Amino acid sequence: MRFDETNLTAPILRAVAEMGFEEMTPIQAAAIPVVLEGKDMIGQAQTGTGKTAAFGIPLLQRVDPKDRSMQALVLCPTRELAIQVAEEIRKLAKFMHGVKVLPIYGGQDMNKQIRSLKGGVQVIIGTPGRVMDHMRRHTLKMGTVKMITLDEADEMLNMGFREDIETILKELPEERQTLLFSATMPQPILDLAGTYQKDAEIVRVVKKELTVPKIEQYYYEVRQKNKPEVLARLLDMYDPKRALVFCNTKKMVDELVSDLQLRGYFADGLHGDLKQQQRDRVMEAFRSGKIDLLVATDVAARGIDVDDVEAVFNYDVPQDDEYYVHRIGRTGRAGRVGTSHTLVVGKEIYKLKDIMRYCKTKIHLRPVPSVNDINEIRAEKLMSKVDELIAGGELRSMTELIEKHIEETDCTSLEMAAALLKLSMGEPATDASMENGLDMNEGEGKEERARLFVNVGKRDKIRPGDIVGAIAGESGMPGQLVGSIQMYDNYTFVEVPGEYAEDVLEAMQNVKIRGRNIQIERANHGGRTEGKGKRTGKRTTKTEKKSGKSGRGRKKEAER
Repeated sequence: MRFDETNLTAPILRAVAEMGFEEMTPIQAAAIPVVLEGKDMIGQAQTGTGKTAAFGIPLLQRVDPKDRSMQALVLCPTRELAIQVAEEIRKLAKFMHGVKVLPIYGGQDMNKQIRSLKGGVQVIIGTPGRVMDHMRRHTLKMGTVKMITLDEADEMLNMGFREDIETILKELPEERQTLLFSATMPQPILDLAGTYQKDAEIVRVVKKELTVPKIEQYYYEVRQKNKPEVLARLLDMYDPKRALVFCNTKKMVDELVSDLQLRGYFADGLHGDLKQQQRDRVMEAFRSGKIDLLVATDVAARGIDVDDVEAVFNYDVPQDDEYYVHRIGRTGRAGRVGTSHTLVVGKEIYKLKDIMRYCKTKIHLRPVPSVNDINEIRAEKLMSKVDELIAGGELRSMTELIEKHIEETDCTSLEMAAALLKLSMGEPATDASMENGLDMNEGEGKEERARLFVNVGKRDKIRPGDIVGAIAGESGMPGQLVGSIQMYDNYTFVEVPGEYAEDVLEAMQNVKIRGRNIQIERANHGGRTEGKGKRTGKRTTKTEKKSGKSGRGRKKEAER
């Protein structure tokens, strides 16, 4: 179902078009009509299937911009998800004048949130703990809420938020619409639905079993700003005669095509905004070899039937597991060897790991080709052509010219050959891209796990679930990424992914767990905290920043 085939309002359709999306994902197509009818609903869908828009679009359709009171509440398990959901709903509401969307979560200044609320906000996206804080302060007026959505409800229950969720639901008006989205359907979710929903309609998007073709699959860890350069290096390295490049949005297709053309590649784009005549022209150019690279969205790529595609490049990690299989399946056809290459930015690695688990496939990490790699490849290709010319003979006239020039200039034949090679290759790749921050080994040397010390334990009546909930709720890190937890009488050790460690340390300052002020810092390999129990890993305070001091802890940490 295409968005423009629905009865959504013009401002929402305009926002969806600007975001670059063409048709609904399965959960959107199934859920949006149900929600627009005003029914309670349970939606079962995995992360990354477009479920935010599945409740965000009908939520906005039902909001009255003239009424400045709170009309919709979305509960999320972590502050990171609350921020993401708020950002997407703001984009969807871009052309709805007068509609305000506000995320509220722990770790953010309470007074700032209260000032924003006093200005009038129709849509609140919040974590259960912070919503409860505002309820106690009477800064959230729950009596005007028409719709509540529990996003990733199973994760919220796993983190111990059930009591908070029930307290919030009991404060809402009896006549309201209640939506519940969850990846799994354990009994506690069904109990919650049975108690707080009325004749809820269940919408399930169950993914079919996927078969991944036998294709060599690789991924590269890169920074967002370096993706065009990395793609260019991969194209130079593998030099496919015909390749597909996939992007998630129409806007990105247009931007990438322009970039590739400026770099000298024969590329063109394919997406839903093109008329049929334009689509036919682009496809004919791709089939006939007039263009080597076809950049496309998933929707536009349907119907592409070209057998000799040598490689597929996922410029964006696909939004859905099935999209990944459809994309890479366009290479390696008819018994040919095919390769796929995926560019991964930051935390997208967890989405890629979900794809590997679901598709039961292995995608291998590879370093981004270096400057030397590219120069060597270019030279090897030219040398191969040189060997063919020598084998073919008929070079006598050329050798006479070279002999004459060597005699006149007193250069060696080796110098002459090197100069001609350089001219043939064009300007060799240099390290200029390195100056722009392109780290060719971004995936190497990362700390896999970080061990943290927390100054509370069993005697404080703290449970492992309390610590997981606090870390996830404050830092935005998904709770399932927390590793082993070793709890003792007076302190606890917690493992988190190394790339999240600094975020967790920063977010957990001045945090309370079950009313107890906690301190958290890195632990050394011997099990004791750095500084033998003293808080040497102190974070820089605002006062220290103003004075230019950073504290002994930071200095020691930098020296280590």
